[in-house]
Amino acid sequence: MIFASDNWAGAHPAIAAGLTAHSAGYARAYGNGDLDRAVKETFCTIFERDVAVFFVSTGTAANALSLVAVNRPGGVAFCHREAHMTEDEGGAPEYFTGGGRLCRVDGPLGRMSPAELDRAVQRYPAEFVHSGRPMAVSVTQATEVGTVYALDDIDAVASVARRHGLPLHMDGARFANALVSLGVSPAEMTWKRGVDLLSFGGTKNGCWCAEAVVLFDPAMAAEFAFIHKRAAQLFSKARFVSAQFEAYFRDGLWLETARHSNAMAASLADGFRTSGAARLAWEPQANEVFAILSQDVAARLQGAGAVFHPWHAPAGYTGAMAADEAVYRFVTSFATTARDVEAFRALL
Repeated sequence: MIFASDNWAGAHPAIAAGLTAHSAGYARAYGNGDLDRAVKETFCTIFERDVAVFFVSTGTAANALSLVAVNRPGGVAFCHREAHMTEDEGGAPEYFTGGGRLCRVDGPLGRMSPAELDRAVQRYPAEFVHSGRPMAVSVTQATEVGTVYALDDIDAVASVARRHGLPLHMDGARFANALVSLGVSPAEMTWKRGVDLLSFGGTKNGCWCAEAVVLFDPAMAAEFAFIHKRAAQLFSKARFVSAQFEAYFRDGLWLETARHSNAMAASLADGFRTSGAARLAWEPQANEVFAILSQDVAARLQGAGAVFHPWHAPAGYTGAMAADEAVYRFVTSFATTARDVEAFRALL
């Protein structure tokens, strides 16, 4: 009953087999092999247009280097106040941009409010040298609290970004989970909504170590290649990332694993709704479930072998909690089984 994080899950067997299949023999290095080129063509097919793809080792690298690509002296990037890049990346975006700053924007349950974003951007007039100037907007899809931006939500944020002449970045660490939740295509959730750069995550959804920066304007690739190299993210044996993505995309595996983890989360959420011993903090939309438990109930569940973590209530959360209650996070993955969920529900 491991619900600590989708990062705790191993690699999907098909992806492990893909790594093994491409481990022998020789291939051109630094992303120039036949497999590398084929996988990058697959990205173009998936997104229904020419894109530039750069493999990186972590989601933090993808987010930080995306901001480097659009950085400017005195640059300020705008993200939700609880976004991963501002809460959990150890200052990496600021470090790699050489002093770029993150401005936290309010919004309910992990989703940035377009009105709050507009107000935040206006606090940094581009011509006022003392305050710095806006450089980018970033949304997280799915969010850090398991919610998802609907297409109209992305449109609204993109409209503000365009009005201020700012590129829009999407942190897609759980991209596939959001995609299947909405039931739309990758193109519909990204560039057709005005997204310019994407941190495309595979690690949380069954890969061993496969993340990418996707640039929807391939003209950015020439400059980004130097950013990529200088940040020590140009893999000599890139085929081992390509091998993962090849297996990940083959026959829709990436969507299948995301649907499974979302379904396991939905079943877990139903267990909280009907338990009488706990309650949902808010409705989940992807593969993260947040519930309110008393400390005694949490300790009993953990003592019986369930692994999960306490979580802070997000900004703007108005639900009532007793003195002995807290919010706890439960994350499902491709490796979560119905038996795991059923056992937990029985304990609950």
